[in-house]
Amino acid sequence: MKISKAAAAAAVAVALALTATACGGSDKAASDGGASGDAKKDKVVIGIKFDQPGVGLKTPDGKYSGFDVDVATYVAKELGYQPDQIEWKQAISAERENLIANGDVKFVVASYSINDKRKEKVDFAGPYFLAHQDLLVRADDSSITKAEDLNKKKLCSVAGSTSAQNVKTKLAPEADLKEAAGYSECLTGLENKAMDALTTDNSILAGYAAQDKNKGKFKLVGLSLSNENYGIGLKKGDKDLQTKINAALKKMVADGAWEAAVKKNFGPADYKAEPAPQITEGS
Repeated sequence: MKISKAAAAAAVAVALALTATACGGSDKAASDGGASGDAKKDKVVIGIKFDQPGVGLKTPDGKYSGFDVDVATYVAKELGYQPDQIEWKQAISAERENLIANGDVKFVVASYSINDKRKEKVDFAGPYFLAHQDLLVRADDSSITKAEDLNKKKLCSVAGSTSAQNVKTKLAPEADLKEAAGYSECLTGLENKAMDALTTDNSILAGYAAQDKNKGKFKLVGLSLSNENYGIGLKKGDKDLQTKINAALKKMVADGAWEAAVKKNFGPADYKAEPAPQITEGS
């Protein structure tokens, strides 16, 4: 009888081990985001800005809003992910290429202008939006009406942004450029007069100016200092993902969701957006 009990116990142990192994394999397949498995366990990590109202913003209650968030959510759905399967990761300007290259995110939708230098490190899908570089100044400041007026003045932008270098190298070489970690720092400096102007894309500036707490404090100068085609950044060489994202962007424009997102996020600032640009990446 004792031998029989031991044999039975051993059989149960083996069965449990086999069951655990099988379950473990199933969970991994699902967590890897493969085509098979329980889709509810899949997650997709997407990089966005956390501090750009109207574009990409994380609110104190842990919610996310903005045009880039809406675009990313639409694209993710076309890739098979529901909103509750998205994990948002902060993608500050200077870290976007690293996040993609290291595999920390599936793709980045973060007011990410397409240019040749960046394309050496990452690929893009899109573009999905055309913005123009502009300047934000205090509402009562009439001393800056063109880019050349920034010479000898304190100009703020963020590290890794193309806007700052565009001004410094091409438009106002004598500007006193300060590069901050985020646009919120620039805005604080502008408000307390430590800075004279903030430069980046007009879409981002409009979002800040439209915030309730900032209404009446700032104004856009109204310049078009550059063309900024926003693209979705992804790992270099991932042509399959690039093709799928491009298809999602085309569908978003065709079914009216793109226009609805523009009106929802930029309409309150009376911002006149350009029409949806033609997709050129990957073609």
